Amino acid sequence: MRNPKRMLAATTLVAEAMIVFFATLVASALNRDQQTEVLVAGGVLLLLCLLCTGLLRSRAGYALGWALQVAIVATGFVVPLMFAVGAVFAVLWGFAVYWGDRIERERAEVARRTAED
Repeated sequence: MRNPKRMLAATTLVAEAMIVFFATLVASALNRDQQTEVLVAGGVLLLLCLLCTGLLRSRAGYALGWALQVAIVATGFVVPLMFAVGAVFAVLWGFAVYWGDRIERERAEVARRTAED
């Protein structure tokens, strides 16, 4: 069986990477004088989201995921709407981690009970 926590978290990060891509395009249009810096920063953030999906086999991947949530909320200083969008994704990330853990525990409990019978 696939790991539900990893699947939920990876799905959240991939969706977030797409949002970061579009927010980067908006930010680069709004900040023509700093367009290169904005594009590089957005690209790095996008790549970190995608890299993090591969690191979700370890605790470090989840720690990086939490750090990314903070960084993405902070992009609201460049594009104010990202405060709200980043907060929504931070909540989604929290739900993915919480519910993924809960599903794993419940599956383990069912497997344990089945093995006992």
